[in-house]
Amino acid sequence: MTVEVGTLLQQWRSRRSISQLDLAYEVGVSPRHLSFVETGKSRPSPTLLHALAERLDIPLRERNSLLLAAGHAPRYSEEPLDSETMTRVRAEVGRLLDAHNPNMGMALDRAWNVVLANDTAMRLLSLLPEELQARPVNLFRASLHPDGFARMTHNFDEWAAYLLDLLRRMVRITGDERLAALEREVSSYPTVAGLDGGGVSSRSGEAGSLLVPLELSLGDQVLSFFSTLTTFGSPRDVTLEELTIELFYPADEPTERWVAMMQG
Repeated sequence: MTVEVGTLLQQWRSRRSISQLDLAYEVGVSPRHLSFVETGKSRPSPTLLHALAERLDIPLRERNSLLLAAGHAPRYSEEPLDSETMTRVRAEVGRLLDAHNPNMGMALDRAWNVVLANDTAMRLLSLLPEELQARPVNLFRASLHPDGFARMTHNFDEWAAYLLDLLRRMVRITGDERLAALEREVSSYPTVAGLDGGGVSSRSGEAGSLLVPLELSLGDQVLSFFSTLTTFGSPRDVTLEELTIELFYPADEPTERWVAMMQG
């Protein structure tokens, strides 16, 4: 079903908690004109839609939807990561991930499906049961499913709480129904539904605990990692804007020694 551009703008304005009056003044149009746009009495120009999208911080994929709903051509390309156009980007991301071995590193799309991974990350993903290894591997699903990494995550409650908060923020920011469906799915897992008090363990309040670590029980060892998330600056392509690179690092000395041993 086609949604009118005015309805889409109303939805985004509501998500961002900004009044019609404030939005109109901030983008330099009259409140009357913006009201006409939202009620369908006036067709917005691409320039006005760009200004509104900038102020409302609308992702590129949804900006294309706005343009199409208003009868304009989409402005932003969406090149698959394995396309010829993306050859250089794919190669550089691959080099970055490979250079991060023996630490885990992977590239994720908007829904946190793994699109590229280094050798260490691939070895970890190979520990998943066959049904969770189906391509593309979804990191939210793999991390929170009772048969996935949940069974080996030593601090599952606090790590799951972090992941759920991240997923819910992504849903709010994008308004993507696919992400909302993923949130509903993982929230129904018994491992997640059984979380108490938001899933934050008592250890998270300890002095010196600056980050929520990922603690994995591998054999008789508990390895602790923290992660960084990197995105592309000033993207003009939907795929690039939605691509996130996650790199894991040792969070304590025993894990650092284990990584060094793996490297040797």
